[in-house]
Amino acid sequence: MTDSVRIDKWLWAARFFKTRSLAQAAVRGGHVSVNGHACKPARAVSVGDRLRIVRGEVEFEIVVEGLAEKRGPASAAQALYAETPASVEKRELAAEQKRLTRQSAPDGRPDKRDRRRIRSLTGKRF
Repeated sequence: MTDSVRIDKWLWAARFFKTRSLAQAAVRGGHVSVNGHACKPARAVSVGDRLRIVRGEVEFEIVVEGLAEKRGPASAAQALYAETPASVEKRELAAEQKRLTRQSAPDGRPDKRDRRRIRSLTGKRF
């Protein structure tokens, strides 16, 4: 077994990205940092490195615990890293905030009656 793996291969093997191309694009775009520093897709990752991965609105802070060059089952992928407790708490808090804001949003488009009420309030005629 090797003592280091390319970061794009590792991110793909650990199932953070669906394809290696997406992993490379994320690394090039600055969405992945190793030990607090930006990196390139060919950067070697070894056990003990701290990664910060931003995927959409979700941010992960993890510690590399294993290496793999090939993608395996999800259970094997989860054994490759450990997420920090602060990262888990931050993600859960963000998910809760998103859930709460989604609940207060209206359901779909206004119907004919609602549109008429809106027009009467705003004073606009179309």
